[in-house]
Amino acid sequence: MPESSPADMLSAFQEIACRSLSRYDFSSKAKIAELSYSENITYLVEDIEIGRRAVLRVSRPGYHTRAELDAEALWVQSIRQDSVITVPLPIKGRNGDIVQEISSEDGQVFYCMMFEYLTGTMPDEEGSGLPYQFEKLGEITARLHEHVRNWEQSQSLKRFRWDYDAMLGKNPEWGRQDGLGVTGKRKELFQKVAGIIKERLDRFGQSPDRFGLIHADLRLTNLLVEKNELKVIDFDDCGYSWFLYDLAASLTFIEHKDYAQTLIQAWLRGYRKARALSKSEEEEIPTFIMLRRLLMVAWVKSHEDNETAQSQGVTYTLETEKLAEKYLRNFG
Repeated sequence: MPESSPADMLSAFQEIACRSLSRYDFSSKAKIAELSYSENITYLVEDIEIGRRAVLRVSRPGYHTRAELDAEALWVQSIRQDSVITVPLPIKGRNGDIVQEISSEDGQVFYCMMFEYLTGTMPDEEGSGLPYQFEKLGEITARLHEHVRNWEQSQSLKRFRWDYDAMLGKNPEWGRQDGLGVTGKRKELFQKVAGIIKERLDRFGQSPDRFGLIHADLRLTNLLVEKNELKVIDFDDCGYSWFLYDLAASLTFIEHKDYAQTLIQAWLRGYRKARALSKSEEEEIPTFIMLRRLLMVAWVKSHEDNETAQSQGVTYTLETEKLAEKYLRNFG
């Protein structure tokens, strides 16, 4: 989107969201309420006249192509069809399309997608039940990976490729690691760590048993807990990457917490219930966590209008420095 204030951007998204409702089977009584704002904006749609709820996602112009969004929908439908895990199915519009294309007055093209509303609550970051939920997360992540390994279409979808170049290398999707509070000394440290990460990832390789289609953003905000079930939402960042990157993404913003190692061990117990993971793969987990952490330093900087990014601020960079120094001691 062109340069504009956060308020103008939110207003533009909301206008598109309201206009999109006419594309679906809702009554004139349908109302929207903002749920979250990141790479896209999601809204709760409530229609009291017909007693229906759904979730509407309006994508940021230029972030995804229509083909990429169609590919996301195809994967989600396949996951649901094969009863892998509970995910929200996309809802077709009145014209039969899952992806609705709407242009603003200034000619920008917005893509909208409607999804089933799933009940549940986000896991509590500080809750005593988090290790149990991470064990469940490990198991359902393994199921997703096994599904991808056995699904023929998983290799031909048009989706992002979250490799080193797209995260920390030549073509970083979310910018360079010159984020908030990144001094010359910190930048030198981060670049040195990034170089080690690249070397280790090159050795680790991208064989089909380690690299494939993944959710890529299984952090707490994209999980719903209901009784003993863990549900997964928001496949907007799904793409091709290392399977272990799903673990790293699940620890987003809490990698530095004292209990992070407990969560990792819980995730591994769950994962191995459904899929094998070698000792050599397990030993590389710190590399993927550091990869994600450095990527998110750039994300925080490039999304300064986002509430989540604002809540992290410079503190996120300072905590990342500690993790980078530890990684350098262990792997440098």
